[in-house]
Amino acid sequence: MDIRRLQPGKRMSEAVVHNGTVYLAGQVAADPSQDVAGQTRQVLAQIDALLKEAGSDKTKILSVKICLRDISTFAEMNSVWDQWVPQGHTPARATIEARLAAPQYLVEIIVVAAA
Repeated sequence: MDIRRLQPGKRMSEAVVHNGTVYLAGQVAADPSQDVAGQTRQVLAQIDALLKEAGSDKTKILSVKICLRDISTFAEMNSVWDQWVPQGHTPARATIEARLAAPQYLVEIIVVAAA
């Protein structure tokens, strides 16, 4: 059984690859001073980079969970998401409103993809 951990830290790894599946930790913006669209762009870029490091890409995403600090920003987040997600490769997805780890975070995205 081969388990590969990417960018492991004290508390968590940014991604884990096992049995041909890539599990990403929840991704939040590196610069949380931006609005939800700006934070979403940052998070999606981080997801692209992690998937590449894991030997995958956004066309292989299986499922996504999106947490928004305020569900009223759903359309703003989706305006960025819709430009990023490849048509014909849209994953199963859920979006919820949730309190995130810190109040400056407006969006957190969790991804599971095929390797």
